[in-house]
Amino acid sequence: MSGHTFTVISMTTQVTFRQADDGDLDLLVGLFDGAAAWMLQNGIDQWKPGGKGAEHFRARIAGGEVWLASHGERVVGAYELWWEDREVWGPQPPVAGYVHRLMTDREAAPAGAGRVLLAHAEERIAASGRTLARLDCETRNPRLGTYYEGAGYTALAPLLEKVGPDGRRYTVTLMEKPLA
Repeated sequence: MSGHTFTVISMTTQVTFRQADDGDLDLLVGLFDGAAAWMLQNGIDQWKPGGKGAEHFRARIAGGEVWLASHGERVVGAYELWWEDREVWGPQPPVAGYVHRLMTDREAAPAGAGRVLLAHAEERIAASGRTLARLDCETRNPRLGTYYEGAGYTALAPLLEKVGPDGRRYTVTLMEKPLA
């Protein structure tokens, strides 16, 4: 589906989506680093600037779907859509899509852009015939868990302990949302 463009209109925001390609690697790294810096400035110890480089995004583009959202001429957000996530969810039947790295440009994104990104991911999952949207979020970021619950996601048990590339241990909450 590469090259397709979609326009999603919320009550106040028009955002255009397109699939990322290798020409967008610097842009994706910049979005990630900007979101990570915002998290650190706001006392959220989760993502770190430099934590995901061009090779990460190149692999995600080659292996799945990475979507960019634009408002006007400016890219204001992105997300990754995976069709399996064995590391976190283990072997699963093909009933879900997995949303990763939902990120917005905090300076340029219009209000509600994160929810529009999430809705686009859910529409992509439903269009594939799958019935569940899944994601995981770090447990010690309760604001993020509350955000996803407000978007219709339910936290599942048990929590999952992970080890980051830097050796740091942390716990994630697995969340899912049934799609119509």
